[in-house]
Amino acid sequence: MPIEGHSQNAPVQRTEGKHRKKSTFPKGHLAATAVAAGLAVAVGTPLLSAPAASQPDSTVSEVLRMAFTTEPAAAEVRSYPQRVQTAAAELAQVKRAEAARERQRKALAAEKERIAEAKRKKAEEAKAREAAERKKVAERKKAAERKKAATTAKARAWVKPTVGRFTSGFGARWGTTHYGVDIANSIGTPIRSAAAGRVIDAGPASGFGLWVRVQHNDGTVTVYGHVNEILVSNGAKVAAGQQIATMGNRGQSTGPHLHFEVWADGSRKINPVPWMAARGAPLT
Repeated sequence: MPIEGHSQNAPVQRTEGKHRKKSTFPKGHLAATAVAAGLAVAVGTPLLSAPAASQPDSTVSEVLRMAFTTEPAAAEVRSYPQRVQTAAAELAQVKRAEAARERQRKALAAEKERIAEAKRKKAEEAKAREAAERKKVAERKKAAERKKAATTAKARAWVKPTVGRFTSGFGARWGTTHYGVDIANSIGTPIRSAAAGRVIDAGPASGFGLWVRVQHNDGTVTVYGHVNEILVSNGAKVAAGQQIATMGNRGQSTGPHLHFEVWADGSRKINPVPWMAARGAPLT
């Protein structure tokens, strides 16, 4: 029945006592208690009517224990900043570990590069030493060859005066006597002293155009005629095999060649072929 002065559909406002104290019982505990109460009802009358001396049901006891010992949710809220701080610390530790590993990786890479560079440098130095050693060996070999050649030339007191084709020998020719031998080659071919001695004449000569005469230590004189260019002067000392002129075609000549004579005792003209052969310098 509607109350007078109030609308039938108006909500009823409840007021609580001004001096009623708000419950501070933890919600988690209330929930656990409700669960425990439900279990008690489910167990039924035997639990309520059991003798005082009997032991309570273990399941109910465990639920009740959990209901009054469960940590309130507020504690979890209070621990949230601590968990965030712990996670941040762990993340920082992970980053520090990653940074340390990266530094270690770079250090290992740098060490590998240093070792590789050292190996390259060592190989280059070894290669340079080998090249220098080969050069020294080659220089020593050349020096030995020069020394051997000098020794051989010294041992051989006489040498062939030039190189070329033997074209005419010693003796009668065209009604006259040919007092030397002819060796033909191109103009400019080197002419060398047949033995050590002193130049006694170097210049123009009748029939020869230009000639050079060398007197040797035993008194023998050698003659070099039809030369193109004279490279020594009167009075100069020459060694066996030393170049004294170049081959030419001057004077009474039928072509570029060397006319070579040997004067025994300084005046007696002899056949150069056996003379030179006897001294280890054959002309033919």
